[in-house]
Amino acid sequence: MSDRAAASDIIAAVATPPGRGGVGIVRVSGSDLKSFAAALLGKAPAPRQAIHARFRDAAGDAIDDGVAIYFRGPSSYTGEDILELQGHGGPVVMQLLLRRCLELGARLAEPGEFTRRAFLNDKLDLAQAEAVADLVDAASERAARAALRSLQGEFSAAIHALDRQLVGLRSWIEALLDFPEEEVDTLELAAASEKLAELRLQLDSLLRRSRQGARLRSGLHVVLAGQPNVGKSSLLNRLAGEERAIVTAIPGTTRDVLRESIEIEGVPVSVVDTAGLRETRNEIERMGIERAWAEIDRADALLLVVDAQVGVTPEDRAIASRVPGCLPRITVFNKIDLAKRIPGTEEGPDGTQVFLSARTGDGMDKLRKAMLAIAGMQGREEDVFIARERHLAALRRTGTCLALAATHVAQLELFAEELRQAHSALGSITGQFSTEDLLGEIFSRFCIGK
Repeated sequence: MSDRAAASDIIAAVATPPGRGGVGIVRVSGSDLKSFAAALLGKAPAPRQAIHARFRDAAGDAIDDGVAIYFRGPSSYTGEDILELQGHGGPVVMQLLLRRCLELGARLAEPGEFTRRAFLNDKLDLAQAEAVADLVDAASERAARAALRSLQGEFSAAIHALDRQLVGLRSWIEALLDFPEEEVDTLELAAASEKLAELRLQLDSLLRRSRQGARLRSGLHVVLAGQPNVGKSSLLNRLAGEERAIVTAIPGTTRDVLRESIEIEGVPVSVVDTAGLRETRNEIERMGIERAWAEIDRADALLLVVDAQVGVTPEDRAIASRVPGCLPRITVFNKIDLAKRIPGTEEGPDGTQVFLSARTGDGMDKLRKAMLAIAGMQGREEDVFIARERHLAALRRTGTCLALAATHVAQLELFAEELRQAHSALGSITGQFSTEDLLGEIFSRFCIGK
């Protein structure tokens, strides 16, 4: 069944979370709900007026007393008629009310189907529709605010601004191609190069802001690594604010991976403590070290912890040499409360360096700021909107096509084709160019009733 055909059905779902609550909501959407509402409530309520209503079963007996609100399409969330039934939030009551809606001809809504209909009826573009789910799933206040900005259209507006410039450049180049007998002069090619360079700069800025939003959505995966007994577990405990890892003076206490979720200025961070990295014949410790390296390979950032009492050793440098060069790294000089002198900055491996004491907490604020810098969260909060990996991939594809276009400015056919490919990649973000398979994948991850 196509999206347009399915959109003619009446759908219903419980829109509040499972369990008991003071209020529960059943939401219904369809092309014409007047008769549906009359059968359930005894009369069709006036649009946009909350009325006290008695919800009735097929025999006319009361199911519940509550509030009903009727939104007439297209002035509604989905663009269709919507009936919202607010009753007492017991699971039995909600199921009775939902069952009555199904008896009246509705079918159970699929995950995300209300928002999908909003997209199909041009109430939201695809980026805004995805922001609905991101707002529901936001794990921090900062992420919620960023998702709301995307829902309100700030991300889409930035995409559309790029789109308009790209359309203008494409139109100009296509016009030049329409008159092949006329020679394109150097000034016209220089102007095209200048417009393309400006477009690429704006795309780079948008991609940077989108990466920050992606960090807010998915969080930062940070791994603590280093030799045994340098204080990784103590650092994890200090970051978590509680004793999550066992700390002893015996080297090699940590044998497995220990994860802790924290939040730094609204940015969710998953901190992973790992086994001390060293040569060992102990089979259990060796397995823990293998898992540590596996975590490092998946990390967004590495905290390489060293002992400030001895500074960076050849073993520390050997660990650093195995770390992927593209992985952002902070060298953490721990135990400065015990060190007789603070090592010089020239002694550490490449990357940011922070000097602290996990035992006393001295220097922890500097570490948190350094972690935020790695996450790219140094800019103003109002500059960030929630983005998904799909968006980042589309922006990267757009950038690749524009970069190729810059190499073909003098070859207008190739130049025009790369611009067309860039335009297609950009349009996939808002749904200008999308397939039903893509829509099915996106909306299947929504909760039912949204």
